[in-house]
Amino acid sequence: MKALYFDHFGDNSVLQYGDLPVPQITADEVLVKMKYIGLNFADIYRRKGNYHLEPHLPYINGYEGLGTIVKLGENVTELKCGERILFVDVPLANAELVAVPLTHVIKVPPEIDDKLAAAIGLQGLTADFLAHDLAQSQPGERAFIQGISGGVGQILLQMLTADGIQVSGVTSTRKKQELAFKQGASHVYLRTDQWAEQLCDTFATVFDGVGSTLKQSLALAKHKGQVVFFGMAGGNPTKVDPLALLEHSKSILTGDLWDYLSSRSERQSRFERLASYFISQKIVINEPQCFPLSEGQKAYAFLESGSSNGKILMECR
Repeated sequence: MKALYFDHFGDNSVLQYGDLPVPQITADEVLVKMKYIGLNFADIYRRKGNYHLEPHLPYINGYEGLGTIVKLGENVTELKCGERILFVDVPLANAELVAVPLTHVIKVPPEIDDKLAAAIGLQGLTADFLAHDLAQSQPGERAFIQGISGGVGQILLQMLTADGIQVSGVTSTRKKQELAFKQGASHVYLRTDQWAEQLCDTFATVFDGVGSTLKQSLALAKHKGQVVFFGMAGGNPTKVDPLALLEHSKSILTGDLWDYLSSRSERQSRFERLASYFISQKIVINEPQCFPLSEGQKAYAFLESGSSNGKILMECR
């Protein structure tokens, strides 16, 4: 099979495209012929050696994608060859063929096409978990999203809006600001030195996946408000004094998506809930940017450039 791989850590130049052995599946796995592979910032960190990477010689990056089952393990009876499936947490995904545990298989509703399913898998399930497990915002409340036009932010914005939440946020460019307004945001600020001074109100919930803005997010939360902290895309947060939280009855909520994707039924039901927003057109995302897997270096470089305003996929052709 063809795969995108590397044998030492570094920049994009370490990525190679070539032939590697076909993975051998166990009795409880299926072999999936990939069509689309999702690319994430975590993959960049893994390529640099700054993040957990599944042991393999050579290294194969990637953890999410969509494809068609071409072989069944002997214990797999509820699936069949030819079915298309999605996964969001299976290693060695930057390849034409991937061994996927039955427990990690997500069947895609027929109303969702291949490219859309691949584009919303990880970011969409993350947004769903943030909105419905952590925040649990009520209709009529006001929320704020740091990085409102990011991959998670775009879906989260529209999901919250569909649930009756009034959403504001901040982003980095006018183009992304316009996109957030189009997607239903009530107020969108440009991240300048003075943007926070333009705010007159505080919020019941502030979503922060930037990290370095955590102190600012706490200031944006109202008394008895909450900050949902879910990432450090912009750097590590400063330390938080719990006594300051107590004084204003503020809370920080956080969690790991993988603790909630605890079974195949959890994965399936959560993805179906996510898909319902897209089927009813309550959420619409930009067309994903696609690169052939053979041009993986270009895909990684495009993600690192910050030029993308949507999901980046690598396609097996």
